[in-house]
Amino acid sequence: MFYEVEIPQQNTGQKKVSALVVLNPAESRRLLAKATVKLPEVQNAWKNGMIIISRGITNAFVTEELFGISVKPKAGQTVGMVCNGITNANSGPPPCTWHVIRQGKVVEGADSNVEILNFTSDDVFIKGANAVDNDGNAGIYVSSVKAGSIGVAWPIVTPRGCHLIIPVSLEKLIPSVIEASKHTGLYHFKYSTGLPVKLIPLPLAKVITEVQAFAILAGVRAYPIGSGGVGGSEGSVHLSLAGDEESVERAFELAKSVKGEPPVDLPETFYVSTAADYNYDALAQLATLKGI
Repeated sequence: MFYEVEIPQQNTGQKKVSALVVLNPAESRRLLAKATVKLPEVQNAWKNGMIIISRGITNAFVTEELFGISVKPKAGQTVGMVCNGITNANSGPPPCTWHVIRQGKVVEGADSNVEILNFTSDDVFIKGANAVDNDGNAGIYVSSVKAGSIGVAWPIVTPRGCHLIIPVSLEKLIPSVIEASKHTGLYHFKYSTGLPVKLIPLPLAKVITEVQAFAILAGVRAYPIGSGGVGGSEGSVHLSLAGDEESVERAFELAKSVKGEPPVDLPETFYVSTAADYNYDALAQLATLKGI
């Protein structure tokens, strides 16, 4: 479900204005990270509880925003990714292990699979996604036979009522996460350009897109009006920002502040060399993960 936001009433005497914004994927991720760390749930868990930042590219931006550090390569912070035209997985270690935070301090050497067992309803698990639909359902690709980090987290955060926060760009908007999930699976595909995946729906997660981010950070309404482009703007999100002049000015300054965010850099090693090396056999590529 989309994170619930309230847009302030238009200021008296302020005329309503609009602004057009185009955000490339890395710029959107920076915006989403800024909004994520400002959430009341995250701020409360930072001061009084626990936060677990799952491995992920958008989550690398979240880590940077929380700690004021640089994480490189950002795509090395995840395992699964889509890059170079295929679904693949990073076979190297993450560049940053600051992923478990207790009362504002990093738990050094923490195993998140163990630490999450201590979660209460006030604690926060942050996870990226591969898909989102108009109903606010997020979906996550899984190639692990153990369902990866979400396979550990979901059975814990759901019954305990913890906060599962998913920042995901409208770049990943699809018609229906639920319908799409029916047509995926580790053993569903005979052929694949890369690792086969299962799309796991997370209908109860709190989803933050660019729309929620602009509302949280600047108090404006953002209307998606288009997407895509060429020359480095492939995957871009186009938005119309609307509100009183003061709020739109603030939102536009925010948009300008994330412009020029460099594209995400990639790790050096992957599980799958090229899909052609495996004759596009989905299970042969899955076998490179060796059951992780």
